[in-house]
Amino acid sequence: MPAPPDAPGRADLQRGKSRWTPVSWDDLPGWGQDSLHEAWNAWVRGCERPAPGQAGPCAELRQLAIGTAAEQLAWVMKRFAPYRVTETDGSLPEGLLTGYYEPIMSASRVPTATHRTPLYSPPAGFVSGQPWYSRQEIDTLPAAQAALRGREVAWLADPIDALILQIQGSGRLNLLEPDGRTRQVRVAFAAHNGQPYLSVGRWLLDQGAIREASWASIKAWAAQNPQRLNEMLWSNPRTVFFREEALSEFDARFGPRGAQGVPLTPGRSIAVDPQSIPYGTPVWLASKGPTLNVQKLVMAQDTGGAIVGAVRADLFTGWGGWSDEAYLTAAALKQPLQMWVLVPKQ
Repeated sequence: MPAPPDAPGRADLQRGKSRWTPVSWDDLPGWGQDSLHEAWNAWVRGCERPAPGQAGPCAELRQLAIGTAAEQLAWVMKRFAPYRVTETDGSLPEGLLTGYYEPIMSASRVPTATHRTPLYSPPAGFVSGQPWYSRQEIDTLPAAQAALRGREVAWLADPIDALILQIQGSGRLNLLEPDGRTRQVRVAFAAHNGQPYLSVGRWLLDQGAIREASWASIKAWAAQNPQRLNEMLWSNPRTVFFREEALSEFDARFGPRGAQGVPLTPGRSIAVDPQSIPYGTPVWLASKGPTLNVQKLVMAQDTGGAIVGAVRADLFTGWGGWSDEAYLTAAALKQPLQMWVLVPKQ
């Protein structure tokens, strides 16, 4: 493919799972219409751990935080060049955009008559990346239970909520302490047990037990089939371990730290396949569907077990409970996606 007229001499850039093809700014749908200042905080946070080649622009970025929209747009176009993300052979895939969020749940510091499902920190001597006991074995084998004794971070009332927390990778707990006080803390991803992730929603769909893999339908099925709850939960052998983090007033304004190591920004941070797009890369995202119609700048700052492929992203929607917009958007979001990366000019 020839280079666009405003970028003479630019060649395709090959990545592990993608190819980046040079395009012109006019090829980015909606370019110039986004409120770039809304992405600036996410970009500044990303510059705490800049991607390769981003150190120079990052040094200039903070000064533009108070710049006008026109100044920010002009700077981006001067310092960066756009590339379309494609498959490694240059073909355009059917990209996919989904969403994730940070759940807020009630929890207890100690087990009670209602709160009986534990969240664990990694067991002593645990080696990340090596297979450990499966979810079923953790629930049933004395050796696994002995290894986790005393590693309980908190206790939840609903085992499905615990599963949701593990799939999302982090959350906020309104934690009831033994002295009767309640305080909000964050539980962040620490490790997983080295077992494969398998979807309980897919397990139920394959059996014809539900018609859509939503958490509402999964919970409804579990309420009607309590005798099969463990069978469903054990169909996913992966378990996630957490670490507790204090949640200051400042920290509460941001999401958890993603795989890049910086706090996530609602609506502006995405999880990507790092073999396609390195952490810290500015990405122009375009997606039109029943849940969102978006054309905007986001930052690649996280990853996830299901986020695999060249044009694949998970949009961080924020934090909240079952009735909040962050959850409702994340739960419904599943639609086509196009992506462009912004590469610093040499």
